[in-house]
Amino acid sequence: MAKNYLMYVGTYTQTTSPAEHRAEGIFVFRFDAETGALERLSSAGGALNPSFLALHPKGRFLYAVGEISDYQGKESGAVHAYARDPATGALTHLNRQSSVGTGPCHLSVEGSGRYALAANYGSGSVLMLPIRADGSLGEATDFVQHQGSSVNPQRQEGPHAHSIMVSPDNRFAFAPDLGLDKVLCYRLDLERGKLVANDPPGVQVAPGAGPRHFDFHPNGRWAYLINEIGNTLSAYAYDAARGALTLLNTVPTLPAGFSGTSHTADIHVHPSGKFVYGSNRGHDSITICAIDQGTGQVSVVGQESTQGKSPRNFAIDPTGTFLLAANQPTGNIVVFRIDAQNGRLSPTGHSAQAPAPVCLKLIPA
Repeated sequence: MAKNYLMYVGTYTQTTSPAEHRAEGIFVFRFDAETGALERLSSAGGALNPSFLALHPKGRFLYAVGEISDYQGKESGAVHAYARDPATGALTHLNRQSSVGTGPCHLSVEGSGRYALAANYGSGSVLMLPIRADGSLGEATDFVQHQGSSVNPQRQEGPHAHSIMVSPDNRFAFAPDLGLDKVLCYRLDLERGKLVANDPPGVQVAPGAGPRHFDFHPNGRWAYLINEIGNTLSAYAYDAARGALTLLNTVPTLPAGFSGTSHTADIHVHPSGKFVYGSNRGHDSITICAIDQGTGQVSVVGQESTQGKSPRNFAIDPTGTFLLAANQPTGNIVVFRIDAQNGRLSPTGHSAQAPAPVCLKLIPA
């Protein structure tokens, strides 16, 4: 395993009006995987609200959503492409394309590196964008508009696609839709660049749960979902042949007795497959869950304060030694050491500042 990593931090650049925003939105840090120390190296512009990031599987390029509702005078957000300097991590903006919907909030790159997939939260849709040989993006080759609503009239009046995650075998894409209380499944047609509705088409979650982010277990047989509105974390058995999910169990992410307002955000399975973590915005913590190695079911170990407000996303380094939590409104990224035996987190004393950090992505330096 590498000792040093580069970490990319996606942020919100626009906090008030379109006329008032920071020019630079993606920050580059060096992360020492022996000590947990962070060192800021550089930053890059070219995008409004480059909140969520995805790395190309070959590591040469980085992609970012432009989480806006107006691109070139049209009602859509944007997706941006950057070239990476592998030595310094410095980014060069290549181009941007329309996300064909409003408020894009998440993207991923499928395993062959030919397509980027993005989810529009505002308008509730998903799309595929081709990646050219030079890393730049072409116009969308496919676009799917979700339809429907669910039980919460304030949050679920219509579709709100919140993420899109590719399966480990690169055959399916799963899109949790907060507004529909569904995780929709698509077959990836990489020859034509299409998202084909799967059979089964996905899985229904508990009414009002509000599914948000999704991650797979290293063994490829289980998957885990975090639900934003219901503050729950669910375990699923995954049938990789059919792209089918079967619910195993669901646990609360908040401790008993907590009565404040809180909403979950991100979820990641530990590289060992022994633990899964979720972030709580309001309780301002990371929930630690143990994964039963025989059944895939989850049980809550506890919560750890993120030492900041409203932790949005977080990252676990590839060695499984550290968890880095991005506290959005307080602008601090805090490094925790992971106990390999019980999964619990302990502060290392290392942290870094970045304005409105949303997404963290690590790659070997």
